[in-house]
Amino acid sequence: MEQKTNSNKALWEKGDFTQIAAFMRQSGEEIVKSLEITPPLRVLDLGCGDGTTAIPLALLGAEVVGIDIAKNLVDAGNKRAAEAGLNRLTFQEGDACNLQGVSDHSFDLTISIFGAMFAPKPFDVAREMVRVTKPGGRIVMGNWIPNDPTSFVSQLLKISAEFTPPPPEGFISPMTWGVEDHIIERFGQAGVPKEKISMVRDTYSFISDDKSPAQFIELLERFYGPTMNAVAAAQKNGRMAQLHNQLLELAKEQNKSTDGSTSIPATFMRVTINL
Repeated sequence: MEQKTNSNKALWEKGDFTQIAAFMRQSGEEIVKSLEITPPLRVLDLGCGDGTTAIPLALLGAEVVGIDIAKNLVDAGNKRAAEAGLNRLTFQEGDACNLQGVSDHSFDLTISIFGAMFAPKPFDVAREMVRVTKPGGRIVMGNWIPNDPTSFVSQLLKISAEFTPPPPEGFISPMTWGVEDHIIERFGQAGVPKEKISMVRDTYSFISDDKSPAQFIELLERFYGPTMNAVAAAQKNGRMAQLHNQLLELAKEQNKSTDGSTSIPATFMRVTINL
């Protein structure tokens, strides 16, 4: 019953994030390459979607468990793993706030790229990531930065929020995961001293050779949960054209491609914790 009433689960099952993940494959591979992993290695990819980072990790020889709250994305990930013949990669449903059934200290690396930041209880997320990672292991997070003009997704979510009703009381914005003080506080409460936490600004690009920025925005409006909520609210209020035009202007403004394709860089906070 709890899963059926989980608003976060409903949000990410609402659309089809695989349509958006198609624009994220290249940067996912680049992040994995930058981790410089050396198998044998057991990795947890938290908020894994359909495997944007989990599949490149498995292709490098790691044993990978992908956990996501959305059943449709777990199913899509398992299908991709089977098609790629990756028998040491499995996807399963789970909640980043409470990793039931995941043993203490069972992973060498825990990674979450724009995944766990959207879970509603950030202190629980930090505690769980630390709990399941081995002493001497590593945690790596990629988090969007609030109000950053060079962060496409930050601006996308900011525009979307202008069209949606105010969040419920007690709501903690996922964007707080892009603020250094919050990151230090959350992992500090999980027992990680400040000196073991490093944070750098990095860039993640949304790339498609055959889709224009306008087509990208249309896909976000149809398949990306937060934008879908804004669309539904804007349609009710007769403001759909206004929302669409703002999103389209954002994508065109930040697109670096000059041939009609899509290449939109987005600044994010890269967090590394060495336990």
